[in-house]
Amino acid sequence: MNKEDIILIADASGLSHYGMGKDREKFIYYLGAFATFIAAAEREACAKLCEAQGEYGDEQYAAAIRARGNT
Repeated sequence: MNKEDIILIADASGLSHYGMGKDREKFIYYLGAFATFIAAAEREACAKLCEAQGEYGDEQYAAAIRARGNT
């Protein structure tokens, strides 16, 4: 996710109304950090779903989902 993506998402969610004033760069930086944590939590939840499929669970898919955070 790049800076432009973060700004678009902030605009779409209405957050830009609260943080795009004089500390705009700082706001975008912290919003990006927040987005990184949210994405990591979502990846982990998806990976756990793959692992929880009993005999059909697949560690390969779970590992691939987790690896997306390293790109």
